[in-house]
Amino acid sequence: MEGKEEDVRLGANKFNERQPIGTAAQSQDDAKDYKEPPPAPLFEPEELTSWSFYRAGIAEFFATFLFLYITVLTVMGVTRSKEADGNTCNTVGIQGIAWAFGGMIFALVYCTAGISGGHINPAVTFGLFLARKLSLTRAIFYIVMQCLGAICGAGVVKGFQPKPYERLGGGANVVSDGYTKGDGLGAEIVGTFILVYTVFSATDAKRSARDSHVPILAPLPIGFAVFLVHLATIPITGTGINPARSLGAAIIFNKDKAWDDHWIFWVGPFIGAALAALYHQVVIRAIPFKSK
Repeated sequence: MEGKEEDVRLGANKFNERQPIGTAAQSQDDAKDYKEPPPAPLFEPEELTSWSFYRAGIAEFFATFLFLYITVLTVMGVTRSKEADGNTCNTVGIQGIAWAFGGMIFALVYCTAGISGGHINPAVTFGLFLARKLSLTRAIFYIVMQCLGAICGAGVVKGFQPKPYERLGGGANVVSDGYTKGDGLGAEIVGTFILVYTVFSATDAKRSARDSHVPILAPLPIGFAVFLVHLATIPITGTGINPARSLGAAIIFNKDKAWDDHWIFWVGPFIGAALAALYHQVVIRAIPFKSK
C-alpha cells in the first residue's frame, strides 16, 4: 500500500491539475519548437513532371465524381417524394440531404486527404491558395479536375435515370421563390466562410502541434460543417458552397432556371473562401504581424 501511495503522490506532483489559459497557454505554445512552413511558390513547373501531382488531380476527380453521384441521387429522391404526395415525410427529407452531403465529405476527405489534401471543392482550393498552402499550378489543376468529376458524376445519374432526372430538377442549385439574388449570395458567402474556416482550423499544423494530446480527425468537423450549412441554407439556394457541385448539376440539367442565378454559386463561395482565408491568416494566426 505504501508503494501505491507513493506512486499517487509522485503522479500528482508530476502533472499539474490546472491547465494554462490565455497568455499562459500562448507562452507555452511559443516555447514549442514549431517552425512556420514556407509559403508555396506561385508557380512550380517541377510539379508538372511529378506523378504525385497527377495522382492528386485524379483523386480530386474521382472524389468529386462520387460526391455528385450520391448527393444528386439523394436530392432527387426527396424531390420525387414531395412531387408525389406534397410532403417529404416518407423519405429522408432536408435532414437526410444534409447528412448525405456532410457524410460524403467526411468519407471522401478521409480517403483522399493523404493524396491530394481532400479539397473536393474549388472554393476550398481557392482559399488554401490565397493562404499560400499550394501553388497556382496545383490550384488550377485541382479546380479543373473537380469540375470534370462533378460533371461526370451528375452525368452518370442522368444516364441511369434520364426522365426522372429532367423532371426532378437534377439537383441543380437555384435561388428559391421568395428569396432575392442578394439573399442567395449572402447565404453562399456565409456558408462557404463557415466551411473554409473549419478546413483551416481542422488542418492547422500549429494547432495540431500545440494540441497533440487531443486527437482530431480533421474530416469529422469538416463534414459536420457541411451538414450544418446545408440544414440552414437548403431552403434558400439548395446549398451550393461548392462551385464544382453547382456547375456539374447545371451543365447536365441544362435548363434556363439552372443558369439564371448560376453566377451566385461561384461568386458567393469564392468571396466566402477569401474572407475565411483572410480571417484565419491575419486574425487567428496573425502571420503578417510575426517577426521574420
